[in-house]
Amino acid sequence: PGSLPQGLYLSTKVPVGAPLPGASAYVLDDVLNPVGTQVAGELYIGGDSVALGYIGQPALTAERFVPDPFAENGARAYRSGDRMRRNHQGLLEFIGRADDQVKVRGYRVEPAEVARVLLNLPSVAQASVLALPVDEDESRLQLVAYCVAAAGASLTV
Repeated sequence: PGSLPQGLYLSTKVPVGAPLPGASAYVLDDVLNPVGTQVAGELYIGGDSVALGYIGQPALTAERFVPDPFAENGARAYRSGDRMRRNHQGLLEFIGRADDQVKVRGYRVEPAEVARVLLNLPSVAQASVLALPVDEDESRLQLVAYCVAAAGASLTV
């Protein structure tokens, strides 16, 4: 499955602002070090409002709820998967996802996961799923699947 250039998902930065009182927002690099102003990193959220994890999903909990690198009491931080940067005023700006997730009608979707499901169909030999703008308003996305039929099979829409 292919992927889209980053700019196709989001053409402009989106201001997010500052964390709520009692919460912390860290923009960190891959080894959990804070990044500088205007430098992209992943958003981690700390504080009393962070959940304990996902119900019945220990692997996902371990991946997303990590020890807070800046708390002294063994607290956890939520690894959001959102790529952010701090602007010169110290406010957060959303610049994309660290993974390939996109939002379609309010739901987070991974196009590669949809392609994997299509590839499980016996009639599909190859599949690629892209998130493309619905119209000129690039904030509204739709999933578009490109499939190649398996030998001797036919595909219908």
